[in-house]
Amino acid sequence: MKKHLTILTGASRGMGLGMALQRLQPGHKLLCISRKTNDALTAQAEKTADATLEQWPLDLAEGAPVSAKLKAWLQALDGSQFASATLINNAAALPKISSLTAADCDDIAQAMRVNLETPMQLTAAFLNATNDWPSERKVLNISSGNGRRAMASQSIYSAAKAGMDHYTRCVALEEAARPNGAKLCSLAPGIIDTEMQTHLRNTDPADFPSHATFVSFKENGDLLTPEAAAKRVLDYLARADFGSNPVGDVRDPA
Repeated sequence: MKKHLTILTGASRGMGLGMALQRLQPGHKLLCISRKTNDALTAQAEKTADATLEQWPLDLAEGAPVSAKLKAWLQALDGSQFASATLINNAAALPKISSLTAADCDDIAQAMRVNLETPMQLTAAFLNATNDWPSERKVLNISSGNGRRAMASQSIYSAAKAGMDHYTRCVALEEAARPNGAKLCSLAPGIIDTEMQTHLRNTDPADFPSHATFVSFKENGDLLTPEAAAKRVLDYLARADFGSNPVGDVRDPA
């Protein structure tokens, strides 16, 4: 029986870990690329029949060598053995929250590499290596509402996510013109109780005008658990209309 292949970045914690654990099902092959491996994933894979796991502990700020490794790995596989192949660009880096005037140039470069440059490189490697595969192919980019609305002291992160949205639109047009082209979506996953939210709440309000909004999310119980958010994202990925809108939100009606 053919397997389902998933490549997932940022799988060692938070929503990424939630997606990885839920994706480790019989008939699935999962490759996780994160700064660190995760023992819980290894344990889950060992007790799940007909599930395969690989973990690559790599720095996603160095996207070119990671993408080259991914391309070679995919090219060594027999694409006819897979019912589907999916790349999920989930990893993200949150730079120091400040006005652009006060931003550190190295911090800007790091954030743009992890949040935009590396996802583009990985997408290019994935699409190139699987171009002749007969299976269904999908690219899911985890975006953010921050990329769709302006927010002071968030210019770096927001610009990267806006760039993710727009490159997804462009590549979706390219793939639509290809035989068996991949389906792509840049998806806002909702408001999730992760370390990123904690970082936003712990920022000095003088440096982050929207501080009170993020505090209220926590106080009002508006935050999804990483596990619940992961399920909503994977449910969206499984929708029959996935890719019909290259920029989406988990709250979009089916």
